[in-house]
Amino acid sequence: MEKKVVIVMGSETDFKFCREIARHLKVLKLDYEFRVASAHKTPQKVLQILKEYEKERVVYVTVAGRSNALSAFVDANTTKPVIACPPYSEKFGGADIYSSLRVPSGIGSVVTIKPEGAAIAAAKIFAMEDKELAERIRDYQLAKKEQIEKA
Repeated sequence: MEKKVVIVMGSETDFKFCREIARHLKVLKLDYEFRVASAHKTPQKVLQILKEYEKERVVYVTVAGRSNALSAFVDANTTKPVIACPPYSEKFGGADIYSSLRVPSGIGSVVTIKPEGAAIAAAKIFAMEDKELAERIRDYQLAKKEQIEKA
C-alpha cells in the first residue's frame, strides 16, 4: 500500500498556500493529493473524504484560515496522523492560530505554520517505516545546515 499526504483545504482560497506544501513534498519525493472541504460548511464532505482514505497509508495536512475547525474535526474522526498548517493572517495579527492550538480533549493534531514544516513532519511520520525516505530527510536537513555554514 502506497503512502500519500492528503492536503485538505477549507476553501479554494487556501490553494496557493497548499501549493507551497506540495512543493516541499515533491522535493522529498512524497505523493500528495489536494482536497477541498470545510468543517463549518460541508462537514459531511469532510467525513466522506476520510472514509475514502480509511484503508490507505495517509497523513493528513489540514489548511484552513480564520477559524480552523477543520484540523480538529479531521483529527477527531480519523486514527491517521493530522498536521494542522493554518496560513498566517496579517488581518488577525496571528490570533487565528489559537483555533488550531486550543482544541477539545481527545484531539492530537500537530500544528506548524510553515508549509515546509508540514511537509517535513509528514515525511518523518512515513520515514519511521521507510529508510530511503529517512535518508532523503537527512540529506534535505543537511543541505539546510550547509546553507547556514556557507552564510
